[in-house]
Order: sequence, then structure tokens, then C-alpha cells
Amino acid sequence: MTEQNSTETPKKKISLQEAIKQQLENKKKQALSEKQAKHHSHATKQMKSQQTKKQNNQRKRTGV
Repeated sequence: MTEQNSTETPKKKISLQEAIKQQLENKKKQALSEKQAKHHSHATKQMKSQQTKKQNNQRKRTGV
């Protein structure tokens, strides 16, 4: 059992400021990777509705 404990690396305590910096850095990396992924996906565009818009015939009904 003592061998397993010695092989594990103990987690270093970090300050709150360092933790916030790391999270902000991770967010920036994630946003950048998402932006690049969207940038390269021009081949598959989102489908749009092909239904035609109904004509507004309110003027015809009211006689104006």
C-alpha cells in the first residue's frame, strides 16, 4: 500500500488567483477551438425552412 502512495503525485495547492487564471485560459482555448471548428464547417450549412410565406390578405378581407 505504501508503494501506491509514493507513486501518486500529490496535488499542489494553488491560490484562488491562479485557479481563476487557469479557468479563464481554458475558456479562451475552448472558445478559440469552437470558433475554428465553425470556421471550417462551411460545407454543411444549417437547413432553412423552404415554406413560402402566406400572403397577408387582411386588406382584401376588410375592403380597404
